[in-house]
Amino acid sequence: MTTVPATAAARGPGTWAFRWIVRGLLFGVAGFAIGAAMAAAIRTAAGAEPWDFEQNFTLGYMVALPAWLLGIGVWERWAREWLGRPVADAGPSDWRRYFAFTLDHKVIGVQYIVTFVALFLLAGFLAMVLRVHLMVADGSVLGEHLYNNVMGLHGIMMIAVAVASLAGGFGNYFVPLLIGARDVAFPRLNALSFWLVPPVAILLVLSLAFGGFDSGWTAYPPLSVRNASGQVLFNLAVITFGLSSILGGMNFLVTIHKLRAPGMTWGRLPIFAWSIYAMSWIALLFTQFLAAALIMVLLDRIAGTAFFDVSNGGAPLLYQHVFWFYSHPAVYVMVLPGFGVALEVLTHFSRKPLFAYRWAVAGFLGILGLSGVVWAHHLFVAGIPAELLAPFLVTTELISIPTGLVMLAALGTIWMGRLWLRVPMLFALGVVFSFLIGGITGIFLADVPTDMALHDSYFVVAHFHYTIIGGEIFALFAAIYYWLPKMTGRMYSERLGQIHFWLMFLGFNATFLPMFLVGFGGMNRRVASYEPALQDLNVLVSVMAFILGASFIPFVVNMVGLARKSAPRAVANPWQARTLEWQVSSPPPLENFPVLPVVESHPYDYGGPAPRHAVLPGVEPEAAQ
Repeated sequence: MTTVPATAAARGPGTWAFRWIVRGLLFGVAGFAIGAAMAAAIRTAAGAEPWDFEQNFTLGYMVALPAWLLGIGVWERWAREWLGRPVADAGPSDWRRYFAFTLDHKVIGVQYIVTFVALFLLAGFLAMVLRVHLMVADGSVLGEHLYNNVMGLHGIMMIAVAVASLAGGFGNYFVPLLIGARDVAFPRLNALSFWLVPPVAILLVLSLAFGGFDSGWTAYPPLSVRNASGQVLFNLAVITFGLSSILGGMNFLVTIHKLRAPGMTWGRLPIFAWSIYAMSWIALLFTQFLAAALIMVLLDRIAGTAFFDVSNGGAPLLYQHVFWFYSHPAVYVMVLPGFGVALEVLTHFSRKPLFAYRWAVAGFLGILGLSGVVWAHHLFVAGIPAELLAPFLVTTELISIPTGLVMLAALGTIWMGRLWLRVPMLFALGVVFSFLIGGITGIFLADVPTDMALHDSYFVVAHFHYTIIGGEIFALFAAIYYWLPKMTGRMYSERLGQIHFWLMFLGFNATFLPMFLVGFGGMNRRVASYEPALQDLNVLVSVMAFILGASFIPFVVNMVGLARKSAPRAVANPWQARTLEWQVSSPPPLENFPVLPVVESHPYDYGGPAPRHAVLPGVEPEAAQ
């Protein structure tokens, strides 16, 4: 591949990076104008008024998205080669590379992490707004319409964080390092998958200017076919995000299959890499069904189809089946990487081999195998045929078996271990405790009789948050605190990290445990008002939620200290872990390893005179550090 200096690069790295962003925005705006004009011309030729917002906006976005990608770097770093022309060089090597279309998997990982942590904090702020509203029973604070819009925006932002923060961020950064590779299999596709994300955030925020989407993050018809035009922006955003997820999943699968270092057999693969592997199959196989559901809604709105209109032969339940055929497997897209992080941290900080390693891997693969046959338990109250109730009750209960294997591995690892209770370990233990509650309460929603009583109540809200925050968000912070010394070369404040954990852990449980009670009391989720008898409990929940929200202040202070480089330098391997990422400098060099490592033993052989997990031929251990 021939490279030439980018024109902007000659003007300095700052100009180089930010010029591509400006060019991407200009290309996107120009593409939108062209697409909208094309829609206007088609409508005029058909004898209609030239402007219909939803039709013109949809076609405009369909042109704007590839134009944005071409402007942000696809043209310079990729498409020029298709025409036999030289591509641009690597660009800046300082902090400005985080704003550029880079091919380094580590930079892309940081781009994902920073983007989705920021999105997490924004979605958390919206949650605080919702809890202010719910301190009064009559729904008068925000009003029904605004409450529904804020609820929907909070929900879809948190779903995006749960889907992509661990896999896109830490998966991109550390899977190649863990398996001894120098990059992912398709670096340019990797960069493309990240730069699909900014338009998603823009569309979701911009939707509020067009009436928002009061259908919630599930977007059920007929409401999603009839509500404000902000729903169109929501649909386009989620379809785009799904494309990013599919591309990322495919890249991880090929990377793990083809780029493992010599000696890195499947039986020596670090458990976090296994979790990303299982998650990637789910993302690759199921995400297109979500896109299909949202495209059908979009066509009902802009093309006159009637997929969900009963009066014209449509079937509203069709949407729910297609939507949940993806969206329940998506729960495992969220929590499988969380399980991987938790097990990774638990074994290193227990100084024990990972208990039942093969059974934990079997648990991941069992979840993968069963994830596609459990979706209809979300439809128990929707009027599906009675003969489907028992089979889906059984399959939903069955998936608790492989999940139980993962929990068994976690508990067996910490049992009789020499626990080192540093911040990453505390968050990993938080995963075990919180997800256990989420799993136990999920049994009630898998069984038809109890689900009939509890469906769409705040019991479901509490269960869902224990599952996702417990299985993914606590794991996200475990990963941040565990790998930040490797990523930055600096050590954060342990005291601030401990304050963050205890405030978050106690605030989280004090917020969501009472929600089970208000759910038993009959409080409906996604409804702006509730019975006055439940107001005192809701005030308690809101106050505890504010404490939970405040828990992230020490985290932000800690991260600011790292960004300003006021934190002390970290030693090369502060946790004395065995896996490959700790055998290179902090931060890792551009191509990860000076030579390809050779794996000699299991990554978790603690407790005995086992050989090193891997060696770098011809490189002294001290030099590798």
